[in-house]
Amino acid sequence: MNILVLGSGMMGQAITYDLFKNSNFDKITISDFNKSNLDSAKKFLNTEKIYFKEINVKNLIDIKKIFVENDIVISAIPYQYNFDMTKIAILTKTHFLDLGGNNKIVNKQKKLSKKAKIKKISIIPDCGLAPGIVSTITRDIVNELNNIKFVKIRVGGLPIKPKPPLNYQIVFSPNGLINEYVEDSIILYNAKIIKKKSMTEIEKIFFPKPFGEMEAFLTSGGCSTLPYTYREKIGYLDYKTIRYPGHCEKFKILVDIILGDEKPIEINNIDLKPREFLIESLKKNLPINKKDVVLLKIDSEGEIKGKKMSLTYTLIDYFNEKENLTAMMRTTGFPISIIAQMIERKIISKRGVYCPEEIVPCEQFFLELAKRGINIIKEFN
Repeated sequence: MNILVLGSGMMGQAITYDLFKNSNFDKITISDFNKSNLDSAKKFLNTEKIYFKEINVKNLIDIKKIFVENDIVISAIPYQYNFDMTKIAILTKTHFLDLGGNNKIVNKQKKLSKKAKIKKISIIPDCGLAPGIVSTITRDIVNELNNIKFVKIRVGGLPIKPKPPLNYQIVFSPNGLINEYVEDSIILYNAKIIKKKSMTEIEKIFFPKPFGEMEAFLTSGGCSTLPYTYREKIGYLDYKTIRYPGHCEKFKILVDIILGDEKPIEINNIDLKPREFLIESLKKNLPINKKDVVLLKIDSEGEIKGKKMSLTYTLIDYFNEKENLTAMMRTTGFPISIIAQMIERKIISKRGVYCPEEIVPCEQFFLELAKRGINIIKEFN
């Protein structure tokens, strides 16, 4: 089987790295329109066994041609392209996976499930960290517990050495980060789907040293379809992003003065999008690809055989110096590579459009993560 990775940025490189190290694909191709990104990927991957191809995802004719040449396509490009890529995947009978990032896009993809099933292909959005790993953990909770009272998902990618004033570094697309902060957070509460403003409901959360007390606050996108999938099985579910204390208050000021807005404003007869200005400012002022850590904690409560039971999942993953991969690259890129390999090995054979909580086998997925040093600690109390 042949596989194609769209996008050769940080996540595309991590995905391709894992495919090269662990998969059995006959041909692995990574593509990008940005020659600088592609050159960076060539330098990082440093092997003649991977094919590199310049291609523009906006050129749908060329995209159709390259989809036909591949059995599976993985999208590591901005989420706004994923719906068009899904339609092309169905047209060309190509399995397709992406990292998600936007609830509206995923909902549109889900509506194409019947067409994907007819073409006998699997379309799996949301295959990264959050959504992705957290989606599969939530499935595992539902498998383990009955009468689930709550599932509280907390995740964050952070610098090891925080730099004031934001104590943050760029670990994935700045546009994706702003999107998480600007769009509403989706909450499941007593079988009802409700929306709340992101960057609200700050709480304290604790991790072992050297981290100690951190903060977590509501953000968009991390739980994706989980509130809808489990509205009859889980009483309450929310998603919060973990940051160093004080980050939310400071960044929220930027959002409140509309620097996250995509509507152009006129300055000296020139139309400028505030979000584009903020993105460029973040790129200029925040560290990129420095040593980082991913913190994850998911608390849940339910019953086993009528007895009240708490179930907690914890993950702490660090920058890997040997592989020169950030923790965010590992925990976002490796899961989607693993899921693609599950399709290749026929571990996943269900056809249609499904999110990870509906289709990814938990135990095998966790074992594959552990093989890569991404260890999820599961504790009953």
